[in-house]
Amino acid sequence: MWPIVALLPAASLLFTGCRNPNAAAPPSPAEVEVATVVQKDVPIYGVWVATLDGYVNAQIQPQVTGYIIRQAYKEGSFVRKGQMLFQIDPRPFQALLDQAKAQLAQAQANLGKTQLDVDRDTPLAKERAIAQSQLDNDVQANLAAKAAVKAAEAQVEQADLNLGFTNVTSLVDGIAGIAQVQIGNLVSPTAVLTSVSQVNPIKAYFPISEQEYMHFAERINSHNQQEVPSDAPPFDLILADGSVYPHKGTLLLTDRQIDVTTGSIRVVCAFPNPKNILRPGQFGRVRAAGDVRSGALLVPQRAVTELQGSYQVAVVGNDNKVNIRPIKVGERVDAMWIVESGVKPGESVIVEGLQKVRDGATVKVKLASAPTKGS
Repeated sequence: MWPIVALLPAASLLFTGCRNPNAAAPPSPAEVEVATVVQKDVPIYGVWVATLDGYVNAQIQPQVTGYIIRQAYKEGSFVRKGQMLFQIDPRPFQALLDQAKAQLAQAQANLGKTQLDVDRDTPLAKERAIAQSQLDNDVQANLAAKAAVKAAEAQVEQADLNLGFTNVTSLVDGIAGIAQVQIGNLVSPTAVLTSVSQVNPIKAYFPISEQEYMHFAERINSHNQQEVPSDAPPFDLILADGSVYPHKGTLLLTDRQIDVTTGSIRVVCAFPNPKNILRPGQFGRVRAAGDVRSGALLVPQRAVTELQGSYQVAVVGNDNKVNIRPIKVGERVDAMWIVESGVKPGESVIVEGLQKVRDGATVKVKLASAPTKGS
């Protein structure tokens, strides 16, 4: 018995000596960034796909038939109202003008002769030196000569107009398109030579649903009645590259009826375009604040995790422990998300480091920087 007892202290020392003095310590809490749940009034935006078009799109057509001898503008450039775009060979029209002027001179000469006849025969008829019928014939010839002069003057005016029409000019200030004809082409008044679009301001067309129309009908109709509603929201234009156009748009008009096939009605707003950056045919998204949500709870979008249609956030309590909570989300507002239920104002939600935490874990908290608008 004594040998066994004697071995016990030695065994105890052996096991003690086997302990690793460098054994790993418990892992330190994961460091995460948090943001505070904010409660405030926020505007609710509607967003619609829009197509841009010129404020005025003028088709440039000749008013006379002839051969194009000159293109006087640079395609795609800005042109002024009245600026010459094309020239039609003026020589045939100059000849017609000269002919009309000659016919006018003949008519005026004939009028002078008939007036002399009337002046000469009037006193003779009073003295019965000539028959009254002779004077009557003179008077009628004089009236016919006056009418012939007026007709000849009209011919001169028309010929002069036609000569002027050989210079085909722009009807509006705007961007001139690609020419549809070449020098030497024979053109007539049915031909479209090019188009000029007035792009400052420029129109944006977009459809809204019948439900949206009913919601905004009072404000829309008050605008259509030439009143300026004090609460009319400005429009933002989001371009194809995601950037927001710097100039705000205003409501211009609403179509007269709802499209029965789509259940939507077309709305038109206008945007200033001083640098001619926007062009007809561009697509974009029009955004406007329709309502204000009072006392909305907001969390950053990057704090929200979606899993099979359900949404959740990681809330950090005062004890730095994580609580994974399901939430009900509403509208997106810039970089934030409205939360209908699941969080309270002032609570902290994790925005960076979500992959490092689990429910009930202890974390080391770092306050995140405020999100920038639209990030």
